[in-house]
Amino acid sequence: RVKYEKGVLKPLEPLEFPEGEELLVRIIDLEERIRRLQKYKGVLGSVDEELLEEAIEEAEQL
Repeated sequence: RVKYEKGVLKPLEPLEFPEGEELLVRIIDLEERIRRLQKYKGVLGSVDEELLEEAIEEAEQL
């Protein structure tokens, strides 16, 4: 996760990459992600919150 401040993305946790490493970053709006989780929660009956989170993460990587 990152926080956007003054035109810069700032990591909320330490990054374990060599200095100068080029990375591919995928940006997912947190509010949109929460809306998606709420939309699909319970569609197929009772769903474990952690399982739903894993499913959304997997779908986002496609």
